[in-house]
Amino acid sequence: MGARVARVFRNFNLENRVHREIGKAKPEVAPRHLTHIDPVQSTEVTEINDAIHKRNDPLLGLLKSVYVESKDPTEAPKEVTEEDVEERRPLKFSLPGDPYGIVEITDVPKGKLSIVEALKALNNHKNAPQTWTLDKVAQEYSLDLKDTKALLQHFIPFEVKIIPPKTKDDAKQIKDT
Repeated sequence: MGARVARVFRNFNLENRVHREIGKAKPEVAPRHLTHIDPVQSTEVTEINDAIHKRNDPLLGLLKSVYVESKDPTEAPKEVTEEDVEERRPLKFSLPGDPYGIVEITDVPKGKLSIVEALKALNNHKNAPQTWTLDKVAQEYSLDLKDTKALLQHFIPFEVKIIPPKTKDDAKQIKDT
């Protein structure tokens, strides 16, 4: 109710008030600051400009006499030794076919796993922890014992459970009494 009363007073004689406000004289713009350049200053400015752009032969001669010679430090070329080359091992397991158009890899560096191998190792350890022990997984996939322990401790493969649908005989039915 209070909003209606306020709206009535706010809108009362609105058009006349608007025309009165529009008809008022506009406020005058503040005067611009006069720029006054002394003739003395203008000659100084031109002299400075001329001095800057003037060719200074003694400085130019000194600049030409400067010679900078720079060489990048050269490092001795590293020779590739047998220790530097990563040993690689063939894949134990891979996906059948060419999934997603990705070229299938054939070998991996020792100490590393492909995703398929990691899932297979985790699943084997989960299904038969007595046979697929920490040491056996590390030996099978050429992994460090510390990395294998972390892998088996912190990663768990998905467990898929398929629940069969209920049949009519198994379903509880409400009977008429």
